[in-house]
Amino acid sequence: MSQVVGVDIGGTKTHVVVAPAGGSAESVSGLQEIVVPSSSWRSGLGDFQADAVGLRGLLVERFGPDILTAPLAVGAHGCENTDQCRELEHALKARVAGPVVVLNDSELIPPAMGHARAIGVVVGTGSIATARDSNGDLVTAGGWGWLLGDEGSAPGLVRDASKAVLRDLDRGRAADQLGRRLMASFAARNGDELALAVSSAASAEEWGRHAPEVFAAADEGSALAAEVIRDAGDHLGRIVHQLIERGISAEAVVAGGSVIERQPRLQDAFRAALADDRSGLSVKILDRPPVLGAVAVARRIAQVQNDNHIQSGEN
Repeated sequence: MSQVVGVDIGGTKTHVVVAPAGGSAESVSGLQEIVVPSSSWRSGLGDFQADAVGLRGLLVERFGPDILTAPLAVGAHGCENTDQCRELEHALKARVAGPVVVLNDSELIPPAMGHARAIGVVVGTGSIATARDSNGDLVTAGGWGWLLGDEGSAPGLVRDASKAVLRDLDRGRAADQLGRRLMASFAARNGDELALAVSSAASAEEWGRHAPEVFAAADEGSALAAEVIRDAGDHLGRIVHQLIERGISAEAVVAGGSVIERQPRLQDAFRAALADDRSGLSVKILDRPPVLGAVAVARRIAQVQNDNHIQSGEN
């Protein structure tokens, strides 16, 4: 087969790329791609049989039935552990003719940057570190949601910044740049109104949209904002370290997601945390669409398939 298919299934959108079977993660010539709302073919999380039917239908509708023979790599939001990835993988294998690999969508980040053996860190609406162990099982740290964790994510930063401002007010201090910015952003005039506004707006999306205020306050000299960002970087370093403690062997850390890709201050804090940890791991920041990681994985599948055909011919 001269083509491969990479799919990035996100919570809101699905990105599909059909690419030549040969090439590296940096090779982007000859691509066909579509981006559609995930809701246009996926009814919800947890029904992997329905996911397989819907994805097969999407591929055939957009690229024709011959595409079903191509090696297929899928990174799927909602496949949060090894068993879930395998369940969707088996459901797809029953409906397509080519080889299939299913990963969590966060696992697309390292191969998109050319790394086959790296820890992936997502810092956007949530935060999580992922890798595969020596048995090929998915291992994660963090990712417990905006109420319980996800430090460094957009809602996590706003939650922790709000707490820092309120603690500072309890010490009898006047609001600094961070406090003033958060109050203005939440239309609050004082700490009481800020606490009420933040609590009333309790959702990942609503909190997350205020995250740029934290970085803007740090740029203006807020020590509180700088501390919040530094603590977020420390947390991201810890979840990487937790994977290493659990036996993950990696050559690098690759981080992606809307927050860390756009915020150099958080990138620097993350790098500093890993430097203090003395893990020796280099840090790369994703600078291309994650779906290219699915393409890279699909190309590896194609290469293995080709090698097996050659060996069968020799025998």
